[in-house]
Amino acid sequence: SGEIRENWQSRYQAYVAAGVPELLARMVAGTSHLYTLLPIIEASDVTGQNPADVAKAYFAVGSALDITWYLQQISALMALWQDQGRASQDVQAIAQKQIALLAQKIKQLQDMQQSLEILVTSCHGDNQPECAILEHLQTIKQ
Repeated sequence: SGEIRENWQSRYQAYVAAGVPELLARMVAGTSHLYTLLPIIEASDVTGQNPADVAKAYFAVGSALDITWYLQQISALMALWQDQGRASQDVQAIAQKQIALLAQKIKQLQDMQQSLEILVTSCHGDNQPECAILEHLQTIKQ
């Protein structure tokens, strides 16, 4: 996204301004995204599943729940925590924005829960292969 690119560009420029060679600054500025791989690697090790399959599931669930957004919010607060020149009003403004965004996310998750509850009651739960839940997932996939 544009915000991710802007954050990378900002980190890159700060490293170059501090005298870090451009090639190294380019690589180091993007290392924060490598942390995304840690839970995938761990899940693959624990379950014995192929890392590519785990990554697909991880990103599918993360996309459905918009986990990337949550991680970006944490990163923004962590950046302020590390910035000794920050103003407390900056931290407060981000926290207030997060409260409003969390309220929206909670509403979205509650809507998802209600939809799933309806689908669960529509599924016969017997030995037959037909299931409203899977049929609904199939329509989403298409």
